[in-house]
Amino acid sequence: TDATVISTFELVAFCQQEGVKNGHGMNIGGGYQFPFGRVKLTPALHTGSIEGDKEGAFTTDCAGFLINLNSGQRLYHAGDTALIMDMQLLRGRVDVALLPIGDNFTMGPEDAARAVEMIEPRTVIPMHYATFPLLVQDADEFRKQVGGRATVEVLEPGGSYEF
Repeated sequence: TDATVISTFELVAFCQQEGVKNGHGMNIGGGYQFPFGRVKLTPALHTGSIEGDKEGAFTTDCAGFLINLNSGQRLYHAGDTALIMDMQLLRGRVDVALLPIGDNFTMGPEDAARAVEMIEPRTVIPMHYATFPLLVQDADEFRKQVGGRATVEVLEPGGSYEF
């Protein structure tokens, strides 16, 4: 496709080496105005490697995305991450947050509920759970822990959310 890959500089460079035509590399803390809105890379705490990099030439930091759409909606995709204090800097700047709840490799439901306290999004979508045996978390338990602090939208695999 002609889709543009937006990611860390190193990951975009690897994708372009593999044949991706359109890429925009960034670094954590950097932002850029795209035709659809502004994207800023945010810190995430997780291991980072590039699958398929046989020579080990590419390494990358993990990142989340703060996306301010031209329509005014503000999204935060945390990526694979642990709970980090930097999330509190997003308070009041996020309408919809996508947070991992899988545990073991990312934060679990309890820490993700704490992230909701820090960020104060209107809506939160749990992600990165129930995909294989180590990630057996239940989105309903996460919903209970969030309580009334945000609307929890649970998507089916391949599902979508409109706002």
